[in-house]
Amino acid sequence: MDRQKILDALKKALEDKGKKKFTQSVELAINFRDIDFNKQENRLNLEVVLPKGKGREQKVAVFADGQMALEAKKLNLTLISTEELPKLAADKARLKSMLNYEFLAQPNLMAVVAKNLGQVLGIKGKLPRPLMGVKLEEAVERAKKVVRIKSKGKYLPVAHCLVGTENMAPEDIADNIEAVLDAVKAKTGEQRIKSIFVKLTMGKSQKIGE
Repeated sequence: MDRQKILDALKKALEDKGKKKFTQSVELAINFRDIDFNKQENRLNLEVVLPKGKGREQKVAVFADGQMALEAKKLNLTLISTEELPKLAADKARLKSMLNYEFLAQPNLMAVVAKNLGQVLGIKGKLPRPLMGVKLEEAVERAKKVVRIKSKGKYLPVAHCLVGTENMAPEDIADNIEAVLDAVKAKTGEQRIKSIFVKLTMGKSQKIGE
């Protein structure tokens, strides 16, 4: 994909801001052809680290006890201990409010988290990433930049994800878009991508390549 075509479509999308009282996200939509997402092996379930970040603050919560819990507190992260898990599972309002968080967990707590919160977090694709072989601070920085690209619903041939916000520089958003497209092409092959669109939350879709 020609980078200039990405920038041209972004320019048109960003011109369609209107007068909104919130910062709009920049969203990418990819349409596919000749691929059956009803087949398990074809479905998308990718995590992509946006090189220039999401353009907004991403909250991170950590399921941890002991030393890792102390580290999480030092980093001012939302901490959920083993003792608190049942309380969070029972507090539907709080749990719903936390679905915009990214979650990390000590490996030995993964099963406990799944038992208490698996039904809610699993459906939303928000199960925590186990903290294995990486420092907590590094894992948090990665979590703040990661987006998921996943086949949803009736496995229609389309995928969506956030690639930034309207306040970011177009060049930075373009870097993020290229990272997403590279990851998708590695899974599906470039020939399976039919069309690509970019838009603001409340804006019109702009086709990349026109």
